[in-house]
Amino acid sequence: MAQHPLSKFRYCPVCGSSRFVENNFKSKRCEDCGFVYYFNPSSSTVAVIVNDENQLLAVRRAKEPALGTLDLPGGFCDCYETGEEGVRREVKEETGLDVESVEFLFSVPNVYPYGGLDIHTIDLFFLCRVKSTKGATAMDDAAEVLWLPWQEVRPEYFGLKSISLGVRRLLGMLAPGSANAR
Repeated sequence: MAQHPLSKFRYCPVCGSSRFVENNFKSKRCEDCGFVYYFNPSSSTVAVIVNDENQLLAVRRAKEPALGTLDLPGGFCDCYETGEEGVRREVKEETGLDVESVEFLFSVPNVYPYGGLDIHTIDLFFLCRVKSTKGATAMDDAAEVLWLPWQEVRPEYFGLKSISLGVRRLLGMLAPGSANAR
């Protein structure tokens, strides 16, 4: 099992004490001021966008981790932002598309390596309807925008584990011919 991310935290974030010790497997406690810090997962969004030709919008990752592999638009939620607001913002930042409506589909736990730290996330998958699928442009973290016919969608081409697992689940939910296709 990988080292718990709390092992990277040496000082109490409230008083700065170095007497910041393990409280249990998911928290640390300061022996000086008594503060208990729980390391909880961050919220992250994933946009599932399907065009009128029933093709899935994918992007090619422009940055590590998983540079060059396929991904779905999305990213970390900002403070004071709902998941729905976050997915709208991320789609705009990565593709230039404007999201009209958002429907929660499911969530997948993930570990996202960043700056030498494993960031535990809860990836929230949303079905997003956009005003227009025309003019999607790769921006921000996306190197390329692709529209994939469902028969060409391969979970193993998606470099992040949670996205690959989510795409596998989507194939059973939304792809033409699946029992749950919308």
